[in-house]
Amino acid sequence: MSVDIKVPTLGESVTTATIARWLKQPGEAVKADEPVVELETDKVSVEVAAPEAGVLGKHAVEEGAEVEVGSLLAIVEAGSGTTAPAPAKVAAEPAKAAAHPAAGVNPPPAPSGPVSRPATPPADVARDAAQAFPSAAKKMAETGTTPAQVGSGSGKDGRITKGDVLAFLAQPPVASAPPASASQRKDDPREERVKMTRLRRTIARRLKDAQNTAAILTTFNEVDMSAAKALRAEYREAFEKKHNGAKLGFMSIFARAVISALQEFPAINAEIDGEDVIYRKFVNLGIAVGGPNGLVVPVLRDAEQLSFAEIERKIAGFGKAARDGALKLDELTGGTFSITNGGIYGSLMSTPILNAPQSAILGMHAIQDRPIAVNGQVVIRPMMYIALSYDHRIVDGKEAVSFLVRVKQGVEDPRRLLLGL
Repeated sequence: MSVDIKVPTLGESVTTATIARWLKQPGEAVKADEPVVELETDKVSVEVAAPEAGVLGKHAVEEGAEVEVGSLLAIVEAGSGTTAPAPAKVAAEPAKAAAHPAAGVNPPPAPSGPVSRPATPPADVARDAAQAFPSAAKKMAETGTTPAQVGSGSGKDGRITKGDVLAFLAQPPVASAPPASASQRKDDPREERVKMTRLRRTIARRLKDAQNTAAILTTFNEVDMSAAKALRAEYREAFEKKHNGAKLGFMSIFARAVISALQEFPAINAEIDGEDVIYRKFVNLGIAVGGPNGLVVPVLRDAEQLSFAEIERKIAGFGKAARDGALKLDELTGGTFSITNGGIYGSLMSTPILNAPQSAILGMHAIQDRPIAVNGQVVIRPMMYIALSYDHRIVDGKEAVSFLVRVKQGVEDPRRLLLGL
């Protein structure tokens, strides 16, 4: 009995991948869920595991080849098997091993006959090829690009992916004046020059693209958190006990208030596509969480169908996965509206930037006791500023202000959320 290993779904808009390296060779025994091959896309590197235990059959595709989602990679034959010596494959296929060296392994000498290749790579490209996936090394050789120019890779263990090379090549050249560099700017001995990571460059480009594309405007309001804090204090222990340890936080209250308001003002949950507007009858809610490599926005799919406990449980899971670097690509795509909470870092007020192609984003901030007027009396209440940044091309000011008022009403009186008001 044999089981196929196929290219899995790689996320929204990703239809192909490159075989970065085979982790297991034909004839080797594999365990269920043990990684056998590493795939590279323009966004991430992904390990594909064996669906069942057995013996790995012949590779259907070689390293460096491009494969489509759903195509066959190899098969697993039921049985114990024995581990085949890896050098035998290298000796039998020196040309392929030379063309696609594995990371950290010096390639064997090239065959004596002529080898056809797109271009002769620079010496530093050949020397540092182990830093890059095969497809990335090939692209750098074709374009005369060096790993030092591309910088830190976004692949596993910092290896350079083809997407990193393409992103570097897509950067517009600087006209006339040479780019700013260490040769132009004399660094102070007390300074440290560090190249931007691939993630930071991607964030910078996306934020600038959002500013250049959308007509971003921000409206503000403030929320009295007294009722939400009282609700949380009264039911926290019972909620946690009822829902197997899920903690009752403010985020689920804000999420439910946002979902209710989005259903009333659908333009804020919509998207501009060329000259069309796409309206949605569902809410895929992005929740910004901090990870070791920066801010990421995992998505609560069909959030309108989730309870308070389910929202809290999923957010907690996303936070842990972000800290462990275990978020999957499909968990970071497909959002229709986002919430970001700068208050956990102490932010009192900010103007969040859109997470394109979404049309709006809600910013939560720190809770502070402030004097406010209530029924003609000055009282101290826990207050939070909230901000809605939106694309004025699709969302009118009246809609944005009314949306934010609905969110305020839902948080200040959570009973409205239960009654659908």
